[in-house]
Amino acid sequence: MSRIVVVGAGMGAMAVAARLARAGHRVTVLERSGTHGGAVGRAERDGFAFDTGPGLLYFPAVWRDLFIKTGRVELAGCVDLARVDPAVEHRFTDGTAVRLPAGLGGVRQALDAAFGGGAGARWAELLGRARETWEATRRPLMEEPLTTPVSARLTGEGDPYPARRGVLRRRPATLAALAAQELRDPRLAALLTGLVQDYGCDPERVPPSAAVLAYIEQTFGTWYPAGGMRALADAVHRRCLDRGVEFAFGTAAARLLSRDGRAAGVELADGRRLPADSVVWSAAGVGAPPSGSSRFTLLLALRGARPAGTPHRTLAHADGLTVSVLRPDDPALRPDAEHETAVLSARVPTGTDGPDWSAPAVAARWAERLLSAADAAGLALRERALWHEARTPLDIERQTGVPGGVVPPPAFAGGGGAHLAAATTGRLPGAYRAGALAHPGGGLANAGMSGALAAGLITEGPDWRGSS
Repeated sequence: MSRIVVVGAGMGAMAVAARLARAGHRVTVLERSGTHGGAVGRAERDGFAFDTGPGLLYFPAVWRDLFIKTGRVELAGCVDLARVDPAVEHRFTDGTAVRLPAGLGGVRQALDAAFGGGAGARWAELLGRARETWEATRRPLMEEPLTTPVSARLTGEGDPYPARRGVLRRRPATLAALAAQELRDPRLAALLTGLVQDYGCDPERVPPSAAVLAYIEQTFGTWYPAGGMRALADAVHRRCLDRGVEFAFGTAAARLLSRDGRAAGVELADGRRLPADSVVWSAAGVGAPPSGSSRFTLLLALRGARPAGTPHRTLAHADGLTVSVLRPDDPALRPDAEHETAVLSARVPTGTDGPDWSAPAVAARWAERLLSAADAAGLALRERALWHEARTPLDIERQTGVPGGVVPPPAFAGGGGAHLAAATTGRLPGAYRAGALAHPGGGLANAGMSGALAAGLITEGPDWRGSS
């Protein structure tokens, strides 16, 4: 039985911990904060409750597989998951609104009705090629560990995951350019670019292969756990405890220890040393700071019952923003039937491109922008607000430890590996990475896969390349 230390208690970290413990290893998880879940947080006030991180689950098969592989009770027995239908409503300031049904059926008709004949065909053709890209890159990009160092990927030694077969490779350099060229109607293009922004991506920077996100959503659906996303984090934590994983909260790891050229444990922030046969780093603090965008989020407590027929998820396109509005029909999130919750969020730049979130009134100005965008799209939330709370990138940084509060995007094919996350293997034998900062990148599905990949390498050896 090997001693394994996992740094961080986010979703990817718990995914690897549960699998390793199930394989018979002694696993200790170190977490600098006082709770599990990482970015999957929860805020509560006056009987209202809100998801403060991801609000929906995409590609739930990743988490179903975790529960199948680590115990007798499957995910459905631990979390009540429901498919969101309609999948999303898009609203524009010109009064245009379109609801896309869950699954493939009816999408073309809905788009034709909203944007005119031919819109559905253009959307279907683009997503058809996105499907080919997904099928060509799904296994190497999502289901196999990445062991090529970052330096090798970016210095001409080959692209491990190209946009194969030229499916989306010979198109414009960015997703935004692809959407404008092929979808033509700016509103139809906004459906695609707004969707990838919901994943923390800048459509002006990510490659055309990012269109696979729209294909994945439309094909595999969006899902919501009763009680909010925190219910999923709690279920994964319970599974870890059931498998004998030990958690040390309020315990920060400072650096990786080595001996004889391989990982030998972790030094804690207080100077203590914790020996280990293998270390899985699933937190910020190792390697170059991540680049990307963050999110500004507004938690709204609303007076009045949730109107019948209100979609769970709306993307409001207004004021140069795409604002995600989540309004779950979940009694667990509200004090009574005469109130409602809403979570508004928008992608914001970080670093020198972004606002100084420590400056007075910046958060208030952004709160006003999100409320105004929602009003311009006809949602009329401001007039019902009892109160609101803002969460800035500084809050995300404090919660996750990621510099700048960056929300790591999923990995994408092409670009010589420039859009990939850090490799599954660390710089030393016996060191591994998991979580949103590791291959295959950000998002709950990807984080869950990162845990499966790291566990596979540890339990099966360095030549393991994923389950068949």
